[in-house]
Formats: sequence, C-alpha cells, structure tokens
Amino acid sequence: MLFIDNRNIHDPSLNLALEEYALRRLPAEHDYLLFYVNEPSIIIGKNQNTAEEINRDYVERNGIHVVRRLSGGGAVYHDHGNLNFSFITRDDGASFHNYRKFTEPVIAALHKLGVEAELTGRNDIQVGERKISGNAQFATRGRMFTHGTLLFDSQMENVASALNVNPEKMKSKGVKSVRSRVANIKEFLAEPISMEQFKSHLLDSIFAGEAASRYELTEEDWTAVRELADTRYRTWEWNYGLSPAFNVQHTKRLTAGTFDIRLLVEEGVIREATVFGDFFGQRDASEFMDRLLGIRFETQAVAEVIRQSDLQAYFGPVTEEEWLELIMG
Repeated sequence: MLFIDNRNIHDPSLNLALEEYALRRLPAEHDYLLFYVNEPSIIIGKNQNTAEEINRDYVERNGIHVVRRLSGGGAVYHDHGNLNFSFITRDDGASFHNYRKFTEPVIAALHKLGVEAELTGRNDIQVGERKISGNAQFATRGRMFTHGTLLFDSQMENVASALNVNPEKMKSKGVKSVRSRVANIKEFLAEPISMEQFKSHLLDSIFAGEAASRYELTEEDWTAVRELADTRYRTWEWNYGLSPAFNVQHTKRLTAGTFDIRLLVEEGVIREATVFGDFFGQRDASEFMDRLLGIRFETQAVAEVIRQSDLQAYFGPVTEEEWLELIMG
C-alpha cells in the first residue's frame, strides 16, 4: 500500500477530486491510502437532495462549502477537526460492503490510544453509544474506495446547525440522512494530542511501525486533479443539479397577508410554481410565478428574478427580502 500526500490541502473540492483521480488514474497494481482534512463543508451523499440536507441560511452566512461525493450514504459536516481517510483498492468481488475489512486498521489504531472503538451496524464506528466515524464506499471498473470520517476535535455545534433542516419544508425521494449521537475522539483520550500527532499515529499503526511508502504525485497529476475539481466538484450541476425532484411548500403570514408557496424542483431547477393566499394585488400573481420557471433553485438566481419584478403590484406591501425568504425558506 502507498500513502498519498495531499500537501495539507483543505479545499474539499480538490480533496474529493484527488480521491477520484487516484481511484481512476493511478497505477492499478497498487493499493493507496489517502488522508485529508477539509475546511468547513457539508459533503452530500451521491443520491441525496442537497437542498433538503442543508440549513441554507447557516451555510451561506458562514461560507460553508457544499460538495457532493461519489459514494452514497448521508450528508456529513467536515471541518479542521475532522480527519478523513480513504483506502483505494482493487474491487475483488468480496470487499464491497465489507466495512470491517477497512475499518479494522483504524479501530486498532484507536485502541492503541485507549479509545474503545468498535464497528457497529453496517458502517459506523462508535465508542459506546456515540458515533465517531461514518463510512461509505464507491466502486467502478474493478477499483473501489472505502472512505470514512474521524471526528477528532470537530465543532459539534456547527454539525447540528449546518445540517438542521425542517423536514416539512421539502419532500423528495432522495436518501435522507440519519442523525446520530456523535462525539469527538479527543473526549476519550487519556492525554491530549494534536491533529498532526493523531494523523501520524494512524499512519504509523496502519503501516505496522514501518515508514509508509509513498506515491509522489507529479505536477501532471495535480493539473488533472485541479481540472477534475473545476469540472465536477465545483459545479452547481454536480452539487445541486444532480438532486432528485422535490417539492417545496413554504407558508408565512406577512403584513400583506398569508402566502402559501408551492414549488416543484427537478434537477435543481424550478419547473412548477404556484402561490395561494389572502393577499391583494393589482396584477395576476401567476405572472410573477411563471418568471420563476426554469430558474435554478438557489438564492442568487431567485433574488435576481425578484429584483427585476414589481412585487407590490402582484402581492401588495411586501419587500424583496420577505419574498426571498418565502421562496427559499
């Protein structure tokens, strides 16, 4: 097995691109191990509805990245206190769904630190009743990766805030995340250590005390990784547009009356839009709602439609801010 040094990059788009590049493009005769730590971000499962999983206001206000990954499963919050590991191997026909095979080296390393971790359920690592790691897999053309999170010293209040969405606001067929009681590994350590010391310990344990053999990425490799990040992991089409169809319903009492917004969003784009309520307007409200059709369900795009419209002619004394909140939730 060869260790891939990601040059301490914390950009989630680059790190996920590096992981995919290693899976698809690096010499297949080797297995690889990759570590990466992302700056604050929400990593969405392949089959999830992004809008349904994130607290949009909190994410935008705090500049949190939102990036979709290749593997399935639920949305997770990453920050500088969360270490991600990825085993990139041959798909031998018996390893996919075998999470124990790939988590055992990690659990053994945790045991050496006195952390009584164990694999529970299908793909989680827990200490007692509290989850410290979630894992997922992806396979393609005879290769696969098994990657997981390790909550080492993550900001737990941000985990809850960034992923807290009212389930009544959006309903889709996307795979829903299941929230668990989570904990940081540092809570279970007898002596405090830094993230760098933790990474070094894991590496030393996984490679059985020997110096880890490394795959040295070339500048050509990095150029391809950056291109993949730009064409996939930084695009709206991948991170939002890939979401399954979903319905939005937002109801709110404003000074101008009660408004009930109904939207159908497909591939991240508004396909149907209606409004009900007891408001008074000079013009037919459906004219404004029709302007939303074909628009991306994202703050900037919707705000531009609102800015270019005479809202009071349609809905009475309402503000642009009120309507943006009404539509986006």
